[in-house]
Amino acid sequence: MKELKPIYPLNVKNEFVFNSSARDFTVEEIPLYTFTGEGEHLVLQVRKKEMTTWEMLDAISNYVGIRRRDMGYAGLKDKHAMTIQYISVMAIHEEKLKTFSHEKIKILSMVRHNNKIRVGHLKGNRFKIRLKKVLGVQKDKLDSVLKWIKNNGVPNYFGNQRFGHHGDNWLEGKKLLDGTLKMRDRKKREFIMGAYQSYLFNNWLSRRMELNLLLQKFTESETEQVMGLPEGSLKGTKEQPNFFKLVEGDTMMHYPYGRVFNVEDISEEAKRFESKDIAPAGLLPGKKAKPSTSTAGMIEAPFNEEMPLNGTRRYAWIQVTEITKNYVEEKAHYELSFVLPKGCYATNVLDILRGEPIK
Repeated sequence: MKELKPIYPLNVKNEFVFNSSARDFTVEEIPLYTFTGEGEHLVLQVRKKEMTTWEMLDAISNYVGIRRRDMGYAGLKDKHAMTIQYISVMAIHEEKLKTFSHEKIKILSMVRHNNKIRVGHLKGNRFKIRLKKVLGVQKDKLDSVLKWIKNNGVPNYFGNQRFGHHGDNWLEGKKLLDGTLKMRDRKKREFIMGAYQSYLFNNWLSRRMELNLLLQKFTESETEQVMGLPEGSLKGTKEQPNFFKLVEGDTMMHYPYGRVFNVEDISEEAKRFESKDIAPAGLLPGKKAKPSTSTAGMIEAPFNEEMPLNGTRRYAWIQVTEITKNYVEEKAHYELSFVLPKGCYATNVLDILRGEPIK
């Protein structure tokens, strides 16, 4: 399969400097629920910098004298950032943790709770980003693009960090499926195949972004010819108000969470999508995943490979909320804060702000 490059909706060019570092990049988890203040578990709010979540968990577990797997966490956070996240241990270790000290880790608070934190137990993440060398004209461009993002949302590509240091661990996943590579470690095998799932999702999303851009410039009939789709299969798409156009048979999910269903009435579902009640969902291929049908199924088919993993659906389009910005003119800094749903990457916002070229 030919690798498709991510495609972004705005063909503008903004020049700025962004360093993924603890000084310029902060990520803070938003808990899924309020902690009860009682129970046999202890929830720690932890701030770390320049270390992975695994390294942070190891440092704390080694100090307390427990195994890493006895600890709970909601998600993995960037190494090259200042991150604030929640982890849990048994409450019997509370006194010991009061004397914990580490140059890269600070325990901000401790509160009791009834259960262990599990992966995915968060609403989303708040990102704070500082862009540098933003001059006056660039500031105005960023303001304009940010307004577009607030109104429309962004494509939900997997970020480069999903694909390893060299960006090609998905190739090993493909080799595992082809039988040309053997790997005994089950967890590593599933992780690598998961990277290939993510690669297929990104390629499908780029294909759908291509369709969206074509419909901005051409008729439905012309777009069908370019995309190799049957005549009439895109009827009713161009008139939709959203940048991301729905097609017959698309798989949708209630937003920001909820059940999965297929599009039956395009015009009605497009209105619900515009109101941010639902969003299109792309395929992470595998067992038990709900397939798309009709036109959506035809577009999806080249990216739907058989997997020994369970498949699922992932939002193809997400909303960026709680956006705030501050321009520090004397330093030419553009300070930005926003919230994304869990599992989504701040790079999707940065790439649109930067005006990544459309391939």
